Amino acid sequence: MGLAHNEKDITAEAEYFDYSSASNPLLQNLITPIPYHTFSPDFLHSDVSGILPLDLSKELKVDYPATGPSLLANFVRIVDGSVTTRASATSQVFYVFEGSGYTEAFDKTIHWEAGDYLAFPAHGEAIHHCKGTASFYWVHDGPLVSYLGVTATEQRFAPTLYKHSLAAAKLEQIANDPTGKLANRVSVLLANKNFPQTRTITPTMWTMFGLLPKGATQFPHRHESIALDFVIDCQPGCYTVIGTALGSDGMIANGKRHDWVPGASFVTPGGYWHSHHNESGANAHVLPIQDAGLHTYLRTLEITFSHPHHDGTCHISQRP
Repeated sequence: MGLAHNEKDITAEAEYFDYSSASNPLLQNLITPIPYHTFSPDFLHSDVSGILPLDLSKELKVDYPATGPSLLANFVRIVDGSVTTRASATSQVFYVFEGSGYTEAFDKTIHWEAGDYLAFPAHGEAIHHCKGTASFYWVHDGPLVSYLGVTATEQRFAPTLYKHSLAAAKLEQIANDPTGKLANRVSVLLANKNFPQTRTITPTMWTMFGLLPKGATQFPHRHESIALDFVIDCQPGCYTVIGTALGSDGMIANGKRHDWVPGASFVTPGGYWHSHHNESGANAHVLPIQDAGLHTYLRTLEITFSHPHHDGTCHISQRP
C-alpha cells in the first residue's frame, strides 16, 4: 500500500538496520574514536589576552568546538586587563594556573588566586579581571549541550569557589593517612553538596586534584569517562603511559608515553589504560577533569584497576 503525501514527509528520515550492522558503531567505523592528543602550554604564557579552545572537532567530526564528545577544554590568558568567557553549557570549571584577580559573574564578584577552582552553572558569561598576568584552564560541557540540541536553562548549583589552601590541606591529609598511601591514586575529588549521589563538582563533571609522589608509579587503570588531564606542576621525569591493552605483568603493553610539562593538557580516551610515573626528585600534581559526573549518574563509569604483583602476575579489580 502506498503512502499518503503527508506520510511521505514524516517518514523521509527513517532508516532501518540489521542489529549486527549497527549495534557497535565504533567497531564498525561509523563513529570516530576519541583521539589521544596533547596540547602545549605555550598559550598560557602569551603576551596578549585571549582564549584558545583545545579543539578536536575535526577529528570528532562535529560542527562545534569540542575536545571530547561532551567536553571542551580551553586555555585562557589575561594580560593586565580583562577577558570575557561565554558558554552555552550546564557546567563550567575554571582552574587558576597562574596569577590573581577577580571575576564578575552571576551578580557576584569572586576573588581568586593561583590554585583556586571556580565552578559555574548554566547561563555562563563571566568577566575575569587581572592586574599583571593570569592564566586559566577552563572546561565546560558545551559539546554535550550542542549534541543534544538543547539550551541549558536551569541552574542546578550556585557559583562556587574552591580554595587551593583547603584542597591542598585535604590532599595532604589523604597522603599522610596509612590507608591513603596504599591507594592507586592519591587525590581529592572536589564536590558540591547538591549532588550527593555522584559526589561531583557539577552534574556532568568531576574535578580531581591529584598528587603523584616523587618516586611513585601509579599502576594502570581505566574508565569509560574521557579524561582531560592538566599538569599543574612537575619536574622532568614525570610522565603518563596510555594504551589499550595490558601485558602479562599488568603494565601497559605498547603504550604511548606522554612526558609532563607544567601547564600542558592531554586527552585520555575512555576505555584506555593509563599509568602515571614520577622518576623525578619532587612531588607532582595533576588535574583530571572528566564527564564522570554524567557517567556516574548513568552507572556507566566502570573504573578498573590493575595491580601487578611482585611475582609477575596481575590482578584486576573494580576498587581503588
